[in-house]
Amino acid sequence: MPLALVSAASAQQAQPPIAYVPTAGVTVSGSLSVANGEAVIGSNGAITAGDRTAAIRLARGGALRLCATTTVHLASDRTITDVQSSALMMSLDRGALEAAYTAGKYSDVLMTPDLRILVSGPGQVDLKIRVSPKGDTCVDNHGVNAPYVTVTSLLEGGLYRVQPNQRVLFEHGDLKEVVDNEAEPCGCPPAAPVAVAGVGGPSSTLADTAFPLAQSEGLAPAPPPPTTPAVPPGTAHAQVTVPLVYNSDAPPPSPPPGMAPATTPATTQPPKPAEKPAGFFHKIGHFFSRIFGAQ
Repeated sequence: MPLALVSAASAQQAQPPIAYVPTAGVTVSGSLSVANGEAVIGSNGAITAGDRTAAIRLARGGALRLCATTTVHLASDRTITDVQSSALMMSLDRGALEAAYTAGKYSDVLMTPDLRILVSGPGQVDLKIRVSPKGDTCVDNHGVNAPYVTVTSLLEGGLYRVQPNQRVLFEHGDLKEVVDNEAEPCGCPPAAPVAVAGVGGPSSTLADTAFPLAQSEGLAPAPPPPTTPAVPPGTAHAQVTVPLVYNSDAPPPSPPPGMAPATTPATTQPPKPAEKPAGFFHKIGHFFSRIFGAQ
């Protein structure tokens, strides 16, 4: 083997991994190896969570929680020449993740389609980030010892600092459209509760306790449409299917009991049938008789 190839292979083997993730329920690609049900991410890799949150363990310490259906790209920051650097480059197109670790000497960078989020020490990172399909980006820099988090626009420039214990929303990924006290959470939605038979009232169903934000942000599937009509409590409801048949040759129906047939004086006009109490089927028969009887 040529010396250059041997050196390259040795350097690749010497490259420490950046993260570990259990393979159950996730899709992993990139520079990696798999052993004992765990993927070892080398210098770069892409991780996609399935229908539940995936736990990613960082080799340098700390962890990422990747919310359901979200894909994150991880890589070593090659712009830093210090071989001791463990700084990460992360990218998130849509979805959400949560980060928990101690900030290091060098800053970590997270990229979205519109923004560049820089996480700098010192500080204890408890960061939650959510990106909607429309580009709305929520950043929650939680904790009194939170790191220095700055957000810049990739297209328009500008800078916004997210203060410790501040949760902000950049609408459409725009630094000029900022909700500086966002009410909705930025991280993973809570796990869906499981309805237990005999526990709870009539509202203890998965549909009633669903997380609508997760569905709107694409982090959870929307509930199926109801198969039965919704009727307010106390409202009578019935669904009846009755075939309607018309026969022009059939004689008119007999009058109800106790009602004598109506009499009319002799005339050249045909006699009118006796009037009966208006009912649903009577009105239908009268409607068709007017249409077909006029021929």
